[in-house]
Amino acid sequence: MDPFEALAVEDGPDRLLVRLNRPSVRNAIDRRMVEELHAVCAGLERDPRILILTGSDGVFASGADIKELRERRRDDALAGINSALFTRIARLPLPVIAALDGYALGGGAELAYAADFRIGTPSVKIGNPETGLGILAAAGASWRLKELVGEPLAKEILLAGRILTAEEALAARLLTEIHEPAALLEAAHALADRIARQDLLAVRITKSVFAAPAEAHPLIDQLAQGILFESDAKFERMQRFLDRRNSSAAATEGNVR
Repeated sequence: MDPFEALAVEDGPDRLLVRLNRPSVRNAIDRRMVEELHAVCAGLERDPRILILTGSDGVFASGADIKELRERRRDDALAGINSALFTRIARLPLPVIAALDGYALGGGAELAYAADFRIGTPSVKIGNPETGLGILAAAGASWRLKELVGEPLAKEILLAGRILTAEEALAARLLTEIHEPAALLEAAHALADRIARQDLLAVRITKSVFAAPAEAHPLIDQLAQGILFESDAKFERMQRFLDRRNSSAAATEGNVR
């Protein structure tokens, strides 16, 4: 799908920066944006890279497009239009970083919950007001949120419409960092840099193992480790570590003498 209309995409060798780009409606998530995000996912499944998701004009995403949402019926709900997308994003091979500014509400919050990391600005407002509109948060919040913040706070957000400020989200570990708007993308790229310095095959397999159900462990851990124990990167990186340690020990011994 080229060119994109609802997204602005910047390509990099080890990462993709994707901006939600419907500022006139506060980046409300409509069918076009969903289709374009599916296209992004397809590319990242073929060519795994880190994904940075962010908004535009001081807003991440104000929610699903209410004009579209009002017209949806039972069959649309059963099709899981947003939930299928967010599940796909959560399952991308390499980590997803959501860089949030301003509103991340409803579907926008659920998109953020699907990321592996969430950082934000002081103006972040994040939550799920769906019950106030006569529906439920059916694109992941009803089960992802309690895993992220615990059941009591998740129920406040889902059942009582509580919207968290940036500081409250940080205290709940829903956000891991807060930065001023001008520094938000720099911080997202710094986090992506840290990830990119790891062995990306090890990162990819660790993400898969982390997401596996409890009953799959420890067998899946052992099988995954078996793959990594045979990788060239394992031997190269461990040898570099040993060489650095030996070099440091030799230098220390020389200083003592």
